[in-house]
Amino acid sequence: MTLVTTSRHPTAQEEMRARVLAAELGVPYVPRRGSLDDLDAEAVLVVTRERLVVHTPAGEIFFHPGMARPRVRELERGKPDVMVQAMGLRPGDTVLDCTLGLGSDAIVASFVVGGQGRVVGLEAVPVLAAVVRWGLQNYDPDHDGLRDAMRRIEVVRADHEAYLSTLPAASFDIVYFDPMFREPVMESAHMRPWRALACHQPLSRATIAAACRVARRRVVVKERSGSPVFAELGLTEVVGGRKSRIAYGVLDAAGMGAPA
Repeated sequence: MTLVTTSRHPTAQEEMRARVLAAELGVPYVPRRGSLDDLDAEAVLVVTRERLVVHTPAGEIFFHPGMARPRVRELERGKPDVMVQAMGLRPGDTVLDCTLGLGSDAIVASFVVGGQGRVVGLEAVPVLAAVVRWGLQNYDPDHDGLRDAMRRIEVVRADHEAYLSTLPAASFDIVYFDPMFREPVMESAHMRPWRALACHQPLSRATIAAACRVARRRVVVKERSGSPVFAELGLTEVVGGRKSRIAYGVLDAAGMGAPA
């Protein structure tokens, strides 16, 4: 069960925002009376002055740009980014990020495609979508390019399989997946609460086929380096992984079509 509440001494504005969020999410709003543990919920979305925080038994979830900041700085210095290379990303491209998460990869993609491009991020878990949408629109990274990239991202609360089926053919240049890894690279304290709430449905060849229909150029899947998932999904081209624990399976959607 998920609930929405506020900090201990909320302003009228915070309380109103919490009530609106609860209505949007279709979950109860509970006025704050004491400890969050007393609410006995799987997840409690807390509205504070500075941010939205999801409290879970495994820890807290809140928005931050993560590795997007150093990656953007490296791009500004003319350094390559493996994800950008795997996507073949360029200014003006349109990207559908089917597994938005905290949005770090989407921010980098948005920075590269610029104001003439478009990045849409899908998040299936409603409370996580709310946190990331708020963060992308309100977090100040103290960097104009990063801030603009964050503000441009369109967050859609949707399951990617259902959403892909609604799209016209060839409606995005790149379709991207960063699902929960079958075997985590490392279990950080920050990822434990996220993994507890996130969608763990594995990708299938049918999903990749649906993505190929929507993608004009490429379908890209992020996974652990050396993962058997790439071969299982018919992604024979793998970018990265030699000096990193992360790699990207790439399918030329225009030239190869869906994997057999």
